[in-house]
Amino acid sequence: MTLSGEQRNIHQNLIERCRKDDVKAQYRLYKLYSKAMYNVCIRMVTQKEDAEDLLQDAFVTAFRNLDKFRMEASFGTWMRKIVINKCINQLQKKKLLLADLKTIANYSEYDEINEEDQLNLDAETVHHAIKELPEGARVVFNLFSLEGYKHKEIAVMLKISESTSKSQYQRARILLQQKLKKEPNENRLRKIY
Repeated sequence: MTLSGEQRNIHQNLIERCRKDDVKAQYRLYKLYSKAMYNVCIRMVTQKEDAEDLLQDAFVTAFRNLDKFRMEASFGTWMRKIVINKCINQLQKKKLLLADLKTIANYSEYDEINEEDQLNLDAETVHHAIKELPEGARVVFNLFSLEGYKHKEIAVMLKISESTSKSQYQRARILLQQKLKKEPNENRLRKIY
């Protein structure tokens, strides 16, 4: 994301103040980005308490490492990487992610999704269905569909093969489609991915 000159100056001023341990500036920067970063956390780990802890930990890490932020991208982009890495580390510590990713290495039997099966659902229903996906499939789905990472990048982040990332994404799409077909509320959103 490219910042306008005015946005860059506002953020640069805030960041410079944060680098000097200005608590008011840190709070302002936190308020600007905390909701978006919380949404990333909750999509990745699904438990409210874990998401809140990861969010706080990510901001502490960001504030401690502001000297590494070079304003080459937006603060939000830099912060999002920290948040995603914290979430992945948390999942890997619990060994849930790794176990789930190894469960299904190839989901090729579901390579094709019938486009006629796309559903009309509200965002809350879709969000709930995503939260119910198996850990590995959910993480890959979120990273690919919602965060915009490529499978090659996901493979490096999760220490898996690119084909496993693709398989898990495909698995997530199929499982989401199956879950959402069962939902009675079918008249709002057009596409789920």
